Amino acid sequence: MYNIKKNIDRLKRGEPTFFLEPNEIKEVNKYLKKDEFNIFKPFEEAEKIIFYKETLPKVVLFKIITKETLRHQDILGSIFSLNIDKEIFGDIIIDDNNYYFYLLDSMKDYFLTNFNKIKNNYIELKEININSLRDYKRKFKELELIIKSERIDTIVSNITNTSRSKVKDKFKNKEIILNYEILTNPSYLLKEEDIFSIRKYGKFKYLGKVKQTKKNNYIVKIYKYL
Repeated sequence: MYNIKKNIDRLKRGEPTFFLEPNEIKEVNKYLKKDEFNIFKPFEEAEKIIFYKETLPKVVLFKIITKETLRHQDILGSIFSLNIDKEIFGDIIIDDNNYYFYLLDSMKDYFLTNFNKIKNNYIELKEININSLRDYKRKFKELELIIKSERIDTIVSNITNTSRSKVKDKFKNKEIILNYEILTNPSYLLKEEDIFSIRKYGKFKYLGKVKQTKKNNYIVKIYKYL
């Protein structure tokens, strides 16, 4: 709740918010009228956006220069290793082995100085035009799973090829994120459009049941973010 109030207060002072995730966007919207703000959205399908009144927020777009193959979770983990709050950076984009992320301009120099390694690989940052990815469309790998239940622990077990008992440890260790918040309830039933992340395995969107099998299992469809 503090983060929501902080961003609303910034808007009331005429300052842009920080980057907001979808769950935070909904909360901020509850306290504001639509004509009270504009939206900075770097590309159409961006999940993290900024509200502002008149002056556009100062945001930079960095391209990560590397010869190595990176995963979304590798980039995210390395950013967080700098003790960076999620509100200062926007979406991370992987497009045909090219890697990008949005960042508040106020943190630009800090990242240029300190963000030089992802996992064990040295990288360079190159600032590119903020509109370079304006037409970017997200890419997914489509998965179809056969499951007995839409419980999230069942689906995590299937995706990670891990026993249900070991999956419980992932919940205890806060390795499961549902709709941008830590999930501790392994019995949660996934709903269509739920977005969840599994540490070291990536980010997913649940699309729902496709059909029921003769053995009363379900075939469900899931998108894995690329």
